[in-house]
Amino acid sequence: MRRVEYGTGRQEVLEAAIHVVATQGLRGLTFRSVAAEAGVTHGAVQYHFGGWDNLVAEALGFAVKRSIDTAGLKPAGPGFADFAGALVASVASDPELQAFQFELSLEARRRPELLPTVAKGYDAYRSAVHEALTTSGLSDPTLSEIIVVALDGLVFQQTVFGDVERTQKALKTLRMMLAAYAEKESAQE
Repeated sequence: MRRVEYGTGRQEVLEAAIHVVATQGLRGLTFRSVAAEAGVTHGAVQYHFGGWDNLVAEALGFAVKRSIDTAGLKPAGPGFADFAGALVASVASDPELQAFQFELSLEARRRPELLPTVAKGYDAYRSAVHEALTTSGLSDPTLSEIIVVALDGLVFQQTVFGDVERTQKALKTLRMMLAAYAEKESAQE
């Protein structure tokens, strides 16, 4: 077990929680399992997060932010050429981050008290996608929802099957569809 300096370790604990859930499921997530994975004491986990629910919520927030930041969902400018441009690499380099989120989502089906936490994560994805689409002239929230669902499915498939090429092809088609839709919308104005 690696040791983390006293007073540090918050990020290590979040990453450990993600690893534990990705490899053992949410039922394996205990302060002790996270502490062992992070190389900190059980008390350090409790100190940083207070309770199990807070640990789960903060780990999900951490995972969602990292996913949004690394997948290229934030718009670099108008157009769709780079939309979700790093998604494939993001999933390939850290599939546990995605597995954690899917595990939590599935567990929320069995444990409704987790639904608000999971919903908050999906709201962050909706917001990021909506911002990206709006930057390119597509401000319909329903379209944003459809794109979030499509991306979620692509991430799930790549996480489970590891088929990078399939995801790349699907994203290319999705970008072409968005560009064509934006052009049609622009012509109607």
